[in-house]
Amino acid sequence: MNRHLKSTPLHLLTVYLLAGMTTLLSNAQAQSKVEASAGQATQEVQQDLGALNQKVKEFLMTQSAGSPGKVEVSTTPIDPNLRLNFCPAPEAFFPVGSRAWGKTSVGIRCSAPSAWTIYIQANVSIYAEYSVAAAPLAQGQVLKNNDLQMQKGDLTILPAGIFTNPAQVIGKSVKMSLAAGSVIRQDMIKLQSVVQQNQTVRVLSIGQGFSISTEGQALSSATEDQAVQVRMVSGQVITGTANASGQVIVNSK
Repeated sequence: MNRHLKSTPLHLLTVYLLAGMTTLLSNAQAQSKVEASAGQATQEVQQDLGALNQKVKEFLMTQSAGSPGKVEVSTTPIDPNLRLNFCPAPEAFFPVGSRAWGKTSVGIRCSAPSAWTIYIQANVSIYAEYSVAAAPLAQGQVLKNNDLQMQKGDLTILPAGIFTNPAQVIGKSVKMSLAAGSVIRQDMIKLQSVVQQNQTVRVLSIGQGFSISTEGQALSSATEDQAVQVRMVSGQVITGTANASGQVIVNSK
């Protein structure tokens, strides 16, 4: 045995041993803290994938603002195994060909500190009321209130050109016969003529500081805001625009 240890009292040996163990324990704890901090730092630089999904939802809600109904947005979860470096300002955008309604795709890109881009699938539903035929409609029939009823559904799965306000179609005629329950679309509606062919119409010639009113004969039928030719009493043929009152407006320079 070491001569120094032989001459050292037992209680001092105990103190030395305890001090050594305390030092080892402190070093181990410090190392654990360093490793834990390093692990935490590694986690912090990874992008939160849930935040990206939320970014897409907010982007689509903004794009659908002003839609005629309740907007609901769902997204396909991102693969949890995907690893992306943290981005302080990810930017959402529509890839070419994407749309704001229905099934769509939204891109998320980061420019710094690491550049990356991913695409997230989403679905946007818009629930609102739309006009349908309340009863069978005959071709040429002029629509009245009781010819229509409102039905609620997802507008994004319906054909284009539907009407969400019955006032938009009341007073207009249908181009074809329609069964009860048919969705009323713009291509089914014939705008009511405000000027009839061969009708005597009032022609208003409007210029800077003057307005002249005369009469003539319409050479064709016309709807509101549609161009129409009129033969004047003198035989001259002029072109004007039909207004809602059935008058023909000619703007003179």
